[in-house]
Amino acid sequence: MFKGHPKGLIPAALANMGERFGFYTMMAILVLFIQAKFGLNEENSGIIYATFYSSIYFLAILGGIIADKTKNYKRTILMGLLMMAIGYLLMAIPTKTPVSNVAFGLTMTCIALFVIAFGNGLFKGNLQALVGQMYDNPEHGKMRDSGFSIFYAFINIGAIFAPMIAPAVRSWWLGKFGYTYNATLPELCHQHLNGTISESASQRFQELAASVSSNPLTDLTAFSNDYLNVFNEGFHYAFGVAIFAMLISLVIYLKNKNNFPDPALAAKDGSGEKNTIPEMDVKEVKQRIYALLAVFGVVIFFWFSFHQNGLSLTFFARDYTILKLGSLELSAEIFQSMNPFFVVFLTPIVVAIFGWLRSRGIEPSTPKKIAIGMFIAAMAFVIMAVGSLDLPLLKEVKEMGGLPETAKVTPWLLVITYLVLTIAELFISPLGISFVSKVAPPKYQGLMQGLWLGATGAGNQLLVFGGLLYAGVPLWITWSVFVVVCVISMLTMLFMIKWLERVSS
Repeated sequence: MFKGHPKGLIPAALANMGERFGFYTMMAILVLFIQAKFGLNEENSGIIYATFYSSIYFLAILGGIIADKTKNYKRTILMGLLMMAIGYLLMAIPTKTPVSNVAFGLTMTCIALFVIAFGNGLFKGNLQALVGQMYDNPEHGKMRDSGFSIFYAFINIGAIFAPMIAPAVRSWWLGKFGYTYNATLPELCHQHLNGTISESASQRFQELAASVSSNPLTDLTAFSNDYLNVFNEGFHYAFGVAIFAMLISLVIYLKNKNNFPDPALAAKDGSGEKNTIPEMDVKEVKQRIYALLAVFGVVIFFWFSFHQNGLSLTFFARDYTILKLGSLELSAEIFQSMNPFFVVFLTPIVVAIFGWLRSRGIEPSTPKKIAIGMFIAAMAFVIMAVGSLDLPLLKEVKEMGGLPETAKVTPWLLVITYLVLTIAELFISPLGISFVSKVAPPKYQGLMQGLWLGATGAGNQLLVFGGLLYAGVPLWITWSVFVVVCVISMLTMLFMIKWLERVSS
């Protein structure tokens, strides 16, 4: 599997695992934490979530510019790791819930999120540029696509465990105070405290409160205050686990830093000679940049759809899904482990298939693979639309204090959806990174990787519409919007195939 790949590939991927651990910790619990901490609804929490995830990727453009200008990719990556660790530390500091000053609390939370996002921007695109530099060597060039697929699989190992560890820490902390986890209770606690709970929801609230507490339930107001405080303290400590993941990545990076290539073209090699990569003419540079911008425009809509996993699909897990698989109790967050698990499990299969096709001279080009991925993503949301046809509006669910278990859907609906979405991701994300590293003009490697991530950021900013759709229209319509978006993106990609293949050849 690793034959023909540069030796620095796996250490670079392992150095990226901590970032993925933190990223998936946030994807699993951030929007649920914001709602439980501050009592926000789906629309407002969705705005914060979308802005955070878009900032991560938009700031990668700035990170790429900084690295290109300073010609010091390695130091920029190092600063990114340190800033992410500081941001998670700020998120981990427990504060009392219910929050007495919501505006101040939200401001401090957003500052911590900005620190994480800025650190990610310094780190992510520049590490990808570094990996791409490894494949500029003709000895490894033909393995570029499979190399980025392997890189993508290894960085997702950390992501598998984050959605398991975060809710486990939260549930452990609840248990220390005699409580058990219930996904619906934080919102009902906030409604009880601010006097907006309906009569039917109030009865449901009393039943749930009695079921999660090992202590006699005498005062619902006292219970609401205490349950919210303990529940969110557990979330704070879950953010703290990400600090240790970042420190592990930092150690791996520092240990291997001197063995990594440096994309700084103006730097000199060990013999004192200047880098001999030839300059491109202006016309070719423009054609390559235009091609990359076209691809960036298309993948915006993939990420708008795909990253619903941390927003509307997480809401769906909480509100409409039976959180039990056989005798196994589940949490709403645990489904976020599905995507990285499938990435790691399926990548060897996908790499092997592409290798078999390559050996016979029939491997699809990278642009064709991206178009195929768009179609597969559309099929994932077709599955969700069909599975959601008979489900009531969210407003109706809230009025009854939560959907009865008998009316909820099997967790296999989300598991299968994540499986199909992951297959789509393997056709788009690692191969898109590979395409950028191959087509980007050498002196703009950091910037182009930053713009790839910026396109992801634009898609993530659109996530807010997923929250609005989820809260306002029938679910099958919500998922159908993503079907349409992915199909249009696929057709656009197919329209540009010949041009993109010519530019990248």
